[in-house]
Amino acid sequence: MKKFFLILTCLIASFTAFSQQVWTLEKCIEHALTNNISIKQQMLQIEAGKSSLLQSKLDLFPSLNAGAQHGYNYGKTVDRYTNQFASNSVQSDNFYLGSQITLWDGFRKINQLKQNKVELEAARYDADKFMDDISLNIATAYLQILYFKEALRTAQNQVDISQQQTNRLSIWVKEGKTAQGELFTLQSQLASAKVAVVDARNNLDLAYLTLAQMLDLPSTDGFEIEVPDLEIGSQPALLANPDQVYLYALETQPDIKSAELRVKSSEYNLMMARGSQSPSLTMSASLATGYSGAAQMLADTLTKVVPIGYTMINGMPSELVYSSYLYSTYKDKPFGDQFNDNINRSLNFNLSIPIFNGWATRSAISKAKLNVENTKYNLDQSKLQLRKTIQQAYADARGALDKYQASITGVDAARESYRYAEQKFEVGFINSVDYNNARQEYEKADSDMLRAKYEYIFKTTVLDFYMGKPISLKRK
Repeated sequence: MKKFFLILTCLIASFTAFSQQVWTLEKCIEHALTNNISIKQQMLQIEAGKSSLLQSKLDLFPSLNAGAQHGYNYGKTVDRYTNQFASNSVQSDNFYLGSQITLWDGFRKINQLKQNKVELEAARYDADKFMDDISLNIATAYLQILYFKEALRTAQNQVDISQQQTNRLSIWVKEGKTAQGELFTLQSQLASAKVAVVDARNNLDLAYLTLAQMLDLPSTDGFEIEVPDLEIGSQPALLANPDQVYLYALETQPDIKSAELRVKSSEYNLMMARGSQSPSLTMSASLATGYSGAAQMLADTLTKVVPIGYTMINGMPSELVYSSYLYSTYKDKPFGDQFNDNINRSLNFNLSIPIFNGWATRSAISKAKLNVENTKYNLDQSKLQLRKTIQQAYADARGALDKYQASITGVDAARESYRYAEQKFEVGFINSVDYNNARQEYEKADSDMLRAKYEYIFKTTVLDFYMGKPISLKRK
């Protein structure tokens, strides 16, 4: 029992240490890419593609098949090895070895091999695209947590400030320095600030839950992320323009590569459809033998003497007369002898010329042509969507940067205005309504700057990703 409790304690301690570790963005992405079930399913698709490619390679080699049959026959039948009627129970064995190879089929098997190779590469790019999407989604959820953390901290600071002002004003009301209505106004503001804290905490909990579910974690207990330094700096800038990012992404993004390979795959499919119009030539060879229980072989030749009558003297039988003749005895032919004697060899060439099959080949070619055009449209659509995504990300990043830079000055001004209003409120120069308006203007400016900051960070992270850089929140 002591050993059991010791092991249980160690397991609990290990689980607690694991659950309470601080997760970086890189660790979150690595964990998701390693444990995500959908990604594992994508890997299975790749393995299936490998199997199809191997099969298409082996299809170029001759086939080889063997067979054996053992049976019993009852009643009259013609024995296949003696060509005689057999009416008794006959035991028989058949052995077969056959091979076939395609000499010509309009390059259909060759094109099938090429198509499977292209499909395998496309499946790999599909898996890469899937992993990229998951990585970006995790980065979004991670930044949401960081944003709500700051929002919660800001909301809590406002509660602390409102609480201090409410406490101070409560004393002034007791001393008769201010009206009771001013205290009611501040108490209402304090209640609103506390509600904002509750909302911010709920948003943070929901953001944690979203990220934990993306990582397939059982719960958010002890789940904590690292808070990196996300200061943008005094002179942030967007270095690459959308066209530069697009040209680079066009050569590297897996969805574009996959769409290009799908076009090639459809072209190979068209070649296979056209190959169906070509005659096909196959060669087959076989080796067979067998055994029959009805097969007999000569065992011995014997002379038999039998009486045939008497010689007659004076009408009376006198001397017995004998006659002799040859007769043969037979025995079952041994299995080994039959196996060698019944060997049959064959070599065949089969030429198949398509003439008319209900227009099926023409229909297949027509559909294959349409599929080629469709995959080309899909490629163009993927390129167009990539350009739009990059342009939108760049425009959003530019707008967020402009808003962030403009809000820095606005936050500084709103902060000074709020401090000034706070000082005037404390000496009774303004009422609680004017004080609350100044505070709300400061909160709004700070919230706008915070939102613009994280919008800029995320969009620049997306642009960096399209430029081939790993997803990271470490500021360069």
